[in-house]
Amino acid sequence: MTQQKSLRARALDILARSETGRAALKRKLAPHAASEDELEAVLDEMAARGWQSDTRYAEAYIHSKGRKHGSLRLRHDLARQGVDEETVRALLPDADTELAAAVSVVRKKFKTPPADYAAAQKQMRFLAYRGFDGDTVRRALKQAWTDGYTEYDGTDDRT
Repeated sequence: MTQQKSLRARALDILARSETGRAALKRKLAPHAASEDELEAVLDEMAARGWQSDTRYAEAYIHSKGRKHGSLRLRHDLARQGVDEETVRALLPDADTELAAAVSVVRKKFKTPPADYAAAQKQMRFLAYRGFDGDTVRRALKQAWTDGYTEYDGTDDRT
C-alpha cells in the first residue's frame, strides 16, 4: 500500500520546481485537499515561510516574458494568474525598456521596414497583439527603421 503525500509535501514539490503564484498553487493543490481550510492553511504557511511569493513569481514572469511582450499583455496575464495589480505595476518595465523591447521584437519578426500602408498596419497589429500600447507601437516603428533603414512616411499610397 502506498502512502499518500501530504498537502504540504505536494506544495513543496511544486514550489521546488519553479516559482508559482498563490492562485496557481491553490488550483494545483485543490484536488488533493480535504477541505478549503486545510488548503488555505498550507498556502498561508508557504507564504509566511517565504517559500511562495506572488511578488517573486511576478518578477520572474516579467523577467522571462518582458523582452517579447508589452506591459498590457504582462499585466493581463499576471492578473489572470491572480497576482494583484499593485504588485504588477511596481514590477513592470519602464517606458524606455518597453520601447527597446518593441523595437527588438519588430526587427526580429519583420527584418525590413514596411513598404506600404498595409505592411505598416501589419507591423502595428503584431506589436499590439504582443501587448504594447499604441504610443509605444508608433514610437517603436519609427525608431526601428531609422537606424540605416528607410522609414515608411505613414501615408496611404493605395489606389
